[in-house]
Amino acid sequence: MIPRASLPRAVPRVLRPQCSKRPNNQRTLASAKSGGFNYETGEANGVKFASRDIPGPTTQLAVVARAGTRFQVYPGFAEGLEKFAFKSTHKRSSLRITREAELLGAELFAYHSRENLVVGAKFLREDLPYFTELLGEVVSKTKFLRHELNEEVIPIIKLGQKHILGNTAEMAVNSAHAVAFHRGLGTALHPTSSVPITKYLHEEDLKTFSQAAYAKPNFAVVANGTSHDELSKWVGEFFNDSPTAPPKDFPPIETKPSTYYGGEERIAHDGGNNMIIGFPGSGAYTGGHYDAAIAVLSSLLGGQSYIKWSPGFSLLARATAAQTQAHVSTRNISYSDAGLLTIAMGGNARHIKEASIAIVEILKAISGGDIAKDDITKAKANAKFRTLSAGENTGTGLELTGAGLVQSGKASQLHGIADAIDGVTEDAVKKPEQSDAPSKNSHAFKRREEERWISDLQNGQSVAQSKIGETPE
Repeated sequence: MIPRASLPRAVPRVLRPQCSKRPNNQRTLASAKSGGFNYETGEANGVKFASRDIPGPTTQLAVVARAGTRFQVYPGFAEGLEKFAFKSTHKRSSLRITREAELLGAELFAYHSRENLVVGAKFLREDLPYFTELLGEVVSKTKFLRHELNEEVIPIIKLGQKHILGNTAEMAVNSAHAVAFHRGLGTALHPTSSVPITKYLHEEDLKTFSQAAYAKPNFAVVANGTSHDELSKWVGEFFNDSPTAPPKDFPPIETKPSTYYGGEERIAHDGGNNMIIGFPGSGAYTGGHYDAAIAVLSSLLGGQSYIKWSPGFSLLARATAAQTQAHVSTRNISYSDAGLLTIAMGGNARHIKEASIAIVEILKAISGGDIAKDDITKAKANAKFRTLSAGENTGTGLELTGAGLVQSGKASQLHGIADAIDGVTEDAVKKPEQSDAPSKNSHAFKRREEERWISDLQNGQSVAQSKIGETPE
């Protein structure tokens, strides 16, 4: 090793300016308002599309269709249409699709939510033409073969039914939606074991449903990691065969506005303990039912910690710290025209009961305005971070943007959401029922009814429950 004293004294003085000077071409972190995080929208041959040119070697492309469980005409149709993604088309067999995707090093995916069906791929940037063509085939040229339905689609759906039967957390979420919205958004995300799917799933009916779901007014194409002009070129070329309107001889996709009802349901189960308390929440930003105060309230209630070795600042985390065997979390589940603010609990039955009582006191304190200003400041910062972080996720951004284009013609832009959260006042968080949100007076809470409800949760009892706060008359 060369002794430091032997180095010329001029060397540190020469290197110091070079190390401290930032190169002119060095990138800095993008803000919420920077163009790289916003989508450019357009339309090609009647197909709406949006792109976000994120620098990088890969691209993520997806078709987002209004074909989730809310819009399915018969039970299991959303699940069936999802499972038929990347099956045989009139140009390629399912085996060929698989092999070509493998040769290009790509990933194919398909999933559905309560409102949307998302079919897409992630691949190297230069392969955009091939995968745009492939998604165009999935949308308009899938064969819907009987043997693929009976041998590949239905068996997988039945395996999923068995999985849900043992998942008490998912059962509680489905139950919460059912008592909150009844039909539409209240439909279970996946068919339950009691649904006779073979009675409804037929290849011809699924094909007709796909023509309605993939009609040009009902889907959008969204991409992350490609230029707007490039996407416009290939969408215009490969989505020409998509139907311009749903079939007239098939039941129309129902678009009736969601209605919040509220109620209570208890489900006996020996697989675990889960409880959900829900209230009307905030809709999606692109749907016209967005309430930024609900996002801040969700962070304020919290329950889960985002900082290692710390219970977190949230009110529920502090109130339920003694119940170490109960996991508590708050989440706003947003949809195009409604939302569901949920407080979910899982774990030991006795600890869930004790946590429920503490949660009642916190909700009463919030409705009475008894919240420290410092807690609201932390909640706003956390809500803004979580929202922007989720928006930067390419997968989340695809569905939100595609759904916004289909439902309202608007893309989900991060800077608008960030500005809305910055504008939330302390009074709006303390009394959200007095805000301009559609769900006025929605956070009423009846302590006497809750005491009667949680008193039934005895020590060691295994149940999966959901509880929705009732909107007062």
